[in-house]
Amino acid sequence: MKRLRVAVSCALLAALVGCSNGQVKPENYSGFIGDYSMLAPATAPSGAPLLRWVDPQADVRRYQRIYIEPSRFYPVPKPNDKVSAKTLADITTYYDQALRRELGKSLPLASAPGPGILVLKPAITAVSSHTQGLRPYEVIPIALIAAGMSTAVGIRDQDTQIATEAMLLDGGDNKVLAKMVRQGTGKALDDSDQPITGDDVKAVLDGWAADMRMSYEKTLGSRR
Repeated sequence: MKRLRVAVSCALLAALVGCSNGQVKPENYSGFIGDYSMLAPATAPSGAPLLRWVDPQADVRRYQRIYIEPSRFYPVPKPNDKVSAKTLADITTYYDQALRRELGKSLPLASAPGPGILVLKPAITAVSSHTQGLRPYEVIPIALIAAGMSTAVGIRDQDTQIATEAMLLDGGDNKVLAKMVRQGTGKALDDSDQPITGDDVKAVLDGWAADMRMSYEKTLGSRR
């Protein structure tokens, strides 16, 4: 009985850890933002974890508008049966819309970079799916066996995962003012054969955009 309790406890811990939406690991950095050495763990306004660096000398009050560069994939992915060319295009298009919608609430949008303008450079650095961790209700011996068999034949639910990296620059001299790396989990897929669509990650993109806006407003308020 004691061994059974230990096994169940370990499985429950694995389930909870497996479902966590943690920070991007160094081996998964894309290279988009260049130097990652100054990044530090932080918490977004929504409570989600991320890695971030902000120039302590940056004064966002100097900027009257923001220019949002079109988002892109970095590195450039090759479409496949899991993530089609349409899905890739849908993701960047929606990310652009979400960023413009949210950041436009705090700053007028600019049509080009220049003095007095913040420049946001966003990139999607990963889109994938992974077998979900065990749910708490599955942490019983018989369910564990069934879950293991489901994983082996590819019929367990899949988590849709997506990652982003972004930089905020001075539009006059291109000085980097802030960097950010984070990831998120979208809708669950029925199995490993189900393709990912843009709709599966829209909520994640909305959350990232809202967090960027709230982070800007928080920084603006702290500098007044």
